Amino acid sequence: MSVEKIEGLRDLEKAFAGIDKAVTRDSVARRVLKKNGQPLADKMNDLAPVGAGENGNLNKSYAVSTKLNKRQRKFAKKGKSDVEVYVGTSDPAGLQQEFGNKNHDAQPHVRPAWDGGKNEALDGIVKDTGIELIAAVKRQAKRKLKALK
Repeated sequence: MSVEKIEGLRDLEKAFAGIDKAVTRDSVARRVLKKNGQPLADKMNDLAPVGAGENGNLNKSYAVSTKLNKRQRKFAKKGKSDVEVYVGTSDPAGLQQEFGNKNHDAQPHVRPAWDGGKNEALDGIVKDTGIELIAAVKRQAKRKLKALK
């Protein structure tokens, strides 16, 4: 699979629709996205310049989260039913290091991490979503059977 063409998402969408609770659907999506976002965050930390950032810890600041800080929330647009997971840093120096400024040249680390890990992340999302959905449907069926007894 390549980023240009992702296959299997329609089937996953149908499987998601088969799960009764929106909470379960969101939990499945959140777990899968966090799991597959972590290798990207790790790669960003590996490639980030050592000693850069507010406390010199830019290379340890990249993480996966469902939350944004106040500054980041100003730029985010989220719908009511969306599940979003973010991979990045809350350190404002990350942007400056990635693209540079008048005081120093760019030191790209986010884009190379994405370029090197996007296919693996997207493949993992499709694969793990299928696995998680099967498990969720089995749990749901088990609960329904138990309720009938």
